[in-house]
Amino acid sequence: MYSPTFIDAFSGCGGLALGLLNAGWRGSFAIEKHPHAFQTLSANLIHGDRVRFDWPEWLNTSAHDIADLLERSIDNLRALRGRVDMISGGPPCQGFSTAGRRRPDDPRNVLTEHYLRLVEAIRPRVILIENVRGFDIPMKGAPRNDGRTYAAYVMRRLEDLGYDVWSRIVLASDWGVPQNRPRFLIVGVQGGVAAGIDPFLRMDVLRGKFLRSKDLDPATPVSASEAIGDLVADGRPHVPSCDADVAGFDQIHYEEPRQPGPYLRMMRAGMAGRSPDGLRLPKHGATVAGRFREVLATCQPGRSMSPADRERIGMRKRSLTPLSPSRPACTITTLPDDVIHYAEPRILTVRECARLQSFPDWFSFKGPYTTGGPRRAHGCPRYTQVGNAVPPLMAEGIGLALLGIARDLHAEDFAESIEVRQVA
Repeated sequence: MYSPTFIDAFSGCGGLALGLLNAGWRGSFAIEKHPHAFQTLSANLIHGDRVRFDWPEWLNTSAHDIADLLERSIDNLRALRGRVDMISGGPPCQGFSTAGRRRPDDPRNVLTEHYLRLVEAIRPRVILIENVRGFDIPMKGAPRNDGRTYAAYVMRRLEDLGYDVWSRIVLASDWGVPQNRPRFLIVGVQGGVAAGIDPFLRMDVLRGKFLRSKDLDPATPVSASEAIGDLVADGRPHVPSCDADVAGFDQIHYEEPRQPGPYLRMMRAGMAGRSPDGLRLPKHGATVAGRFREVLATCQPGRSMSPADRERIGMRKRSLTPLSPSRPACTITTLPDDVIHYAEPRILTVRECARLQSFPDWFSFKGPYTTGGPRRAHGCPRYTQVGNAVPPLMAEGIGLALLGIARDLHAEDFAESIEVRQVA
């Protein structure tokens, strides 16, 4: 059966790519600027032994800035026309996020233009854009959108390039991810051949079957405790952290649960009892730990702390959520101190964040755990990589729906080429 190809732009550490590869797509190459994120992607999806990109000979397997790539390799990119089924990607979203300042002049917003230039150069059959919910919310002073949203502007540009376009907000928890993470999706399909194709209708039809294939209940979201309950630190032996970039940190001595639930079985597949990485436990001072205990004892789990609670406890941080063990987590962000464990007075480990994002335990994260001071704005440590990623499980489900569309389009193109040759 035909295996459609894709290019992943702004790939980060590889969450979207991992999901697409698991769905049966064949990866051509990925574009990621930051060396730490690319190091993680490379270790798992280029030089890994499970699923991997093919990677063309003309492109070095290293971090690339998309603007530079478009300038120096435009001929190689144009030569891919007719050979690439999909360009996927999530242009960095901080400029659009409702959790940030939503500055229309944020330089990261310009990266969407580079994504569109890549589409124009290659003209794939299918386009997938993933972004934050704020991508579809009007922003005062936003350039080139005639008072509308960035999403409307991008969709109009894609239509001008000849694509039929759909959009929708999708919840990660609807796809088995133990996290209430709303994401805005745009799907484009080459115009003139998309009659009767509604990618989101296909996703709706596919969702139940996809979740049941993972032994997950389509009607019951996966909870935080189902995802990270085996990683609790209290009452467990601690050992020195084996992958910390700074000495003096501990991690739990991991022991495989005897009867893991369906989600945990999926996360642990192929590990054969081995410990995952990213288990470094945070070190909180007595004052911080005491405040976290008060949060767990007096604040509503699963809800961001109210201004009154923050003032009562003496927390200056604007956004802080204690997890609920019985419900999906809140959105996992790039800031590790946005979330408190549901049973322990601490922030989450990198692996706990990765579990809540649906990264399997074999997926290894590279680079420093955190960055601070002047490096923070330009760093991409492990917590940032995980928080920026598309949940692989959601990406796999979406990828399966788009896989069928790409195969249909390929079959139509193949039939048309046969017809043309017969006429000739």
